[in-house]
Amino acid sequence: MKSNNIFLAVAAIGLLGAASCSVNSQTDQTAELPRLPVTEIVVKDTLLHQEYVAEIQAQKNVEIRNRITGFLDKILVDEGQYVKAGQTLFVLNSTEYRTAVTRAQASLSNALAEAKTAEVELERVKILVDKKVVTPSDLDLAKAKLAAQQAKIAEARSVLSDAQNRLSYTAVRAPFSGIINRIPLKTGSLLEEGSLLTTVSDINSVYTYFHISEDEYLNYLQAKEANKSHSNTVELTLANGKTYPHDGEIETIASEFDGSTGSIAFRAKFPNPQNLLKHGATGKIALETAVEGALMLPQKAVFEIQDKNYVYVVDKQNKVKMKSFTPKTRLSHYYIVQSGLQPGERIVYEGVQSLRDGMEIIPQPVAQDKIAQAF
Repeated sequence: MKSNNIFLAVAAIGLLGAASCSVNSQTDQTAELPRLPVTEIVVKDTLLHQEYVAEIQAQKNVEIRNRITGFLDKILVDEGQYVKAGQTLFVLNSTEYRTAVTRAQASLSNALAEAKTAEVELERVKILVDKKVVTPSDLDLAKAKLAAQQAKIAEARSVLSDAQNRLSYTAVRAPFSGIINRIPLKTGSLLEEGSLLTTVSDINSVYTYFHISEDEYLNYLQAKEANKSHSNTVELTLANGKTYPHDGEIETIASEFDGSTGSIAFRAKFPNPQNLLKHGATGKIALETAVEGALMLPQKAVFEIQDKNYVYVVDKQNKVKMKSFTPKTRLSHYYIVQSGLQPGERIVYEGVQSLRDGMEIIPQPVAQDKIAQAF
C-alpha cells in the first residue's frame, strides 16, 4: 500500500514538472517576440506643400546691339552699373555719318532751289498763255517740271532723314532703366551691324517660371475654387537654401500643357528692392495645394529595395509580410499612396530592419495623430 502511494506521488510531481516546463516554454517564446510600434494607414484631407524648380527672369532683359557699322569710339558705362532710360551707353565713330548728313542737306538745298526756279518759270508761262504768246501745252510742260522738282525735294528730305537717323545711331542709348551686364567689346573694336554690345536688365521686380504636372494643376484649381480666400502668394527658396524675404504672387498660368513633359507653366512675380535676384538665377517655389482623401503613410515605415518602396504589413495573426506600393508624392515626413495599400491596413512603423516575411511580432499600436505631433 505504501509503495502505491509513493508511486502516485512521484507521478504527480512529474506531471506538475511537465506542466511547469510547458508554461515556461510558452512564456519564453512570447518574451522572445519583438515588440514593435504598429500604426494604421488612414485617409485624410491634407494640404500638400510641394516645391518646384523655378527659373528667375528679369521683368525686362534685352540685348543692346548697334544698328550701323563703325568703330567703337567710347564706352560710357561699366558692367553692373545702373543706367536710366535714354542714357548714352556707347558712341561709335560718326565722321562718315556726319559727312552723309552734310551731303544730304546740300542735295535738299539744291532741290529746293531748282523747285523755286520751276515755280518762277511756271508763273511766267501762265502770263504768256494769258497773252496767247505761247500755247497751253507749254503751261503743262512747266507744271510737270515743277512737279518733278517737288518730287526731288521729297526724295532729298528722305535721304536727309535717313542720314540723320544713321548719325543718331552712333550714340547707343538705354531703352529703359536697368543694370548693365557684361561688355564683351573694347574701345576701338570694329562693329558689324547688329554686334552684341551688352544686355540690360530691369530687375526692380522679377518673374519666376515653374512647371507643375496636370494632376497637381487640377488640385491647385480645386483648392482655389473650394476656398475663395485661397491665396496666390508663394515663397521662393534661394539656391543656398535660404528663404527669400519677400513673398511673390502667382500672376498667370500658361494656356497649354507641354506635350513632352505633361506639365504647365506658372509665372509668379516677386519684388526685388535690393536687387538680390538676378536674371538667369534659379530657386524653388513652394506651392500649397489641397488633396482630398489622401492615403497617408509615415515615411519611417518605408524602405527601398531596387528602387521600389515597401512596408511590412501586419496580419490578424500578428505576422508581418513585405508589401510594395506606389507613392503619389512625398511630403516632409509622409508619403501619399497612389496604389498598393488599403486604408486600415496595419503597418510596422519602426524597426523594419530586423524583420523577415512571416515573423510574428507583438504590436504596440501608435495613433497617426501622435506620429504627426512628433514632427
